[in-house]
Amino acid sequence: MKDAYRIFVEGEADKRFIAQLLESIFNENIPLGNIIPTNGYTNLTAVGKESLYINEMQRTTADGGINLVIFDADSNCEVRRTELQDWERRSKVDFELFLFPDNSNSGELEDLLQQIINPVNQPVMECWDKYEDSLKKVCLSWREGKPLTTPAKKTRIYAYLEALLGSSKTEKEKIKEAKRNYLDNNHWDLNAQALHNLIDFFKRNLA
Repeated sequence: MKDAYRIFVEGEADKRFIAQLLESIFNENIPLGNIIPTNGYTNLTAVGKESLYINEMQRTTADGGINLVIFDADSNCEVRRTELQDWERRSKVDFELFLFPDNSNSGELEDLLQQIINPVNQPVMECWDKYEDSLKKVCLSWREGKPLTTPAKKTRIYAYLEALLGSSKTEKEKIKEAKRNYLDNNHWDLNAQALHNLIDFFKRNLA
């Protein structure tokens, strides 16, 4: 695996997931300092904040290394790709780009996580689907016809892990984004088809 690289991500959840996926791919410990959370897509390109990331990228390139940017595609993958590539040109930096969940469809990290749940545990997610369907049918008079809010995708992942882990404080800590164990194959399948594009991206750029 290359020595000189920086990976720019949106948050701590992304950092934890990517570090452990890289460990699984390359079978070596990953320096966490090489993965840099920007605390959101907009912070990377925000005037006044972007200089920090520009300097980091330029330093990596000067050292003969490579920069990777891995963000959520959100509602439109190609719009987000264009925005980031335009910023790359304006800022005179170089990086390779991957957008969650698969570099071609709209979505975010949590969409990918749902696709790599150990298939044995799929009944847990089916229960959650039924819960969401039931919420959609609830009508509360004081809301004047306004439907209930469906929980965010992040909540699905929290609920999934909470159902699988114990009830002690130590076990509850493992639910948190920065403490999850994606190497636990009782919970996650890092060989899932949904990960192939991302794994290929890492092998192509970091091997």
